[in-house]
Amino acid sequence: MEYKQVILVRTDIKMSKGKTAAQVAHASIEATLKSDDQKVKAWRNKGMKKVVLKVKEESELFKFKEFAKDVGVVSALIRDAGKTQLDPGTITCLAIGPDEVKKVDSVSGDLKMM
Repeated sequence: MEYKQVILVRTDIKMSKGKTAAQVAHASIEATLKSDDQKVKAWRNKGMKKVVLKVKEESELFKFKEFAKDVGVVSALIRDAGKTQLDPGTITCLAIGPDEVKKVDSVSGDLKMM
């Protein structure tokens, strides 16, 4: 069975490449820490596939968070601390999974890559 994780990033807020990378990393780690140990182990054994996708705005992140919940996939919504480029509490991204590719794709399959 194949596993993957996707991270959805807002495109309506302007983040530098470094800031975006940091926010994606925060999301990936947070979702992994919240995930079932067996799924994480299987995902790690298969190479820890991650795909970064884009959404237009904050409301989409909440929509996809609900989709993930509906299919039983872990997600992690990231709010920035506001110490550099963004205002405190700005929601930047959402990680979904790691979980079975089929389940993750059922949530985010139509989104485009960053």
